[in-house]
This record gives sequence, structure tokens and C-alpha cells, in this order.
Amino acid sequence: MSKIPGLWALVFFVSVALGVSGFDTTITAEPPLLRDGFVLRGVDGKLSGPDSNGAWFFEITSDVNDYRAVIEAGTKLELLPSSALEKMIADAKMRSKLTYRLWNGRVTRYKGRNFIFATFFLPLSPIKKPEPKITAEPQQEQIEPVEAPHAAEREIEPIVRDPNDVLAIPPDILEKLRARREEMATSMQPIVDSNRVSVDDPNLAAEEQKQPAPEHYSRGADSVFVDRTALLVGQADGRLVFALDALGRNIQQLSLRLLPCEVLELAEQKRSAELEPVRFKIAGILTKYEGQDYLLLQKATQTYSHGNFGR
Repeated sequence: MSKIPGLWALVFFVSVALGVSGFDTTITAEPPLLRDGFVLRGVDGKLSGPDSNGAWFFEITSDVNDYRAVIEAGTKLELLPSSALEKMIADAKMRSKLTYRLWNGRVTRYKGRNFIFATFFLPLSPIKKPEPKITAEPQQEQIEPVEAPHAAEREIEPIVRDPNDVLAIPPDILEKLRARREEMATSMQPIVDSNRVSVDDPNLAAEEQKQPAPEHYSRGADSVFVDRTALLVGQADGRLVFALDALGRNIQQLSLRLLPCEVLELAEQKRSAELEPVRFKIAGILTKYEGQDYLLLQKATQTYSHGNFGR
């Protein structure tokens, strides 16, 4: 009699296991996702968009493998706002076929979705194959007899073996060296001391006017944002931004819109676990899109005031 409860328990366990296994077969598998930080190099695709939310997408034309997951050709990934995307949209307005190659595109992962942060791209154009020329009548090749070289042509020039012989430099090489020497002589300017005290000397002012103005080099739209303290705050539309915390210093207030990535998702989890505003030390890539500043987070470390400043 003691074996009957054990048999009933075994039958119940088997029935439950079979039911669970049958239920699992109806669950659809989640689509594969690339890991955050994976870089796309030389990936071709098509640009499409914008949708109702103003988002642009990149449809890859070949499989992409990050050694953990594989996404198949034809998958569309949303392009994050960046200066490269703004240039790509401007180029697409002047082209009929929107095919591009991403030479440097960083993949991000946020709440079960993949995104692409493009930094460099190349437009692609179809290659026109030349049509083969077909002649009506094939021409017979005329074979010309090869004449033996004359005895004078077969004479080998004497090899210079004396180390004291003078080797002449060709005149065109001499002319290039002379022009290069004159260019270097005219471009050399004396170094001006920036710490000198200015005096009312008319000769000195005239000399400064003769000197060429310094050249200004324009920086790219993307820059590195390192070791800044900021508060993760929410806006009225539900969007999260990082507001820079001056910690009592007189610094211009700046709010940065955040691009979806795995670091942002972890920062949101830390913020939701605290009742008061959380301060982070952040680092990332700062970009500009349609006049707005965006930040792609690379690091967000929670910091503590130790009672010196309010949280």
C-alpha cells in the first residue's frame, strides 16, 4: 500500500513534464541579437526611411556574424542619430539607388533590439560592364619575321667599377630639388614667443602685419566626452537625458540626449532602484544631428557625494 502514493506521484510528474514540453513547442524563438559594441566593417546595405517617427533604417545585403549570433541578409536595423547619418541623408537626396557600405558602424543593444551608430560610409554605384566588340570578319594576324640584332646593338655597355667615377644626376631631378629647397626657405618663419610683453613699437606692429595669419582647422562633428559628472533625469516627454552637474562650479548647463545602448539600460536600472537622483561619471561619443547634441554612452559609473553635496 505504501507504493501506491509513490506511483501516483510519478504519474503526475510525467504528465506535467509532457504538458510543459508540449506547451514549449508553441513558443516562438526570439530573433538573434548582435552583442553591444560589435563593429561593422565593409557591410553593404540599403538605406530606407524615414518612418512615421522620423527613423532611418539600414537593410543589410549579407549575413553578419559576431561569433555569438548571426543576423540574416534582409534584416533592417535602425540607424541612430549621428553626423554621419545626416551626411548620408543629404547624399541620398541626390541619388537614385540608396546603396551604401558601412566601413565603421558600431552596433548597440537596448531592450531586445539592435541599432547601428554609423561613423563612416561610402556610397555604392553599379558597375557598367563593357560590351564585347564582335567583328564581322576575323582578321588574320600577320607574323613578321624577327630580325637578328646587329652586332653594334649587341655590344654591352661597360660597367662602372671605379669608385672615383662621377655619377651625374639627371637635370629634371636637380630642378625638383632646387624648387623644393626654395619652397622650404620661403616657408620657414621665426618662432614667436607668446609670452612676450607688447610695447608701443610701430616697427613691431608693421612686422606682425606682414606675418601670415595662422591656419584654422575645423574639427569633426563627433568628439570624445570623458570623465564628466552628470545626473540622469527624465523629461516631460518621458525621454532621459544627462544633465551635467557642476558640483558648485560656474559651468554652463548642458543636457545631452542619450542614444540607446547597453550602458544606458544598466544606468536606467540603477536609477530605478534609487529614490533620489543618481549621479554618474560618464564617458562616450558626442555627436550632433539636426542641431541637437547626442551622446552614445561607453561608461557610466555611479558616484557618491559622501555628504559634501546633495544627491
